[in-house]
Amino acid sequence: MKIDIKPFQRKYLQGLAHGIDPVVMIGNNGLTEAVVREIAISLDAHELIKVRVQGDDRDARIAMFEQICDELGCAPVQHIGKLLVLWRPSDKARIALPKNKQAMKD
Repeated sequence: MKIDIKPFQRKYLQGLAHGIDPVVMIGNNGLTEAVVREIAISLDAHELIKVRVQGDDRDARIAMFEQICDELGCAPVQHIGKLLVLWRPSDKARIALPKNKQAMKD
């Protein structure tokens, strides 16, 4: 079950993700069990990650994005081109989401 975040929280996470590089790549074999496991490990380690998807089929990328979020319980932050940005809080809580829009301005 994926995490729902508010639009201003999504914007905040997009800003944080701007400077990071993809840590997982989904190749021509698609979303295999090993790839899903690697994404889960990366989410536990970093909370906010980028995943690069090979292939030109946009609908397939959207389906992968939704499948990853449903299986791993993470929030879909952004899908731009061949990059997927995912967020899932870990036990150590490295990223604190703003509670309201006003908190983002401070």
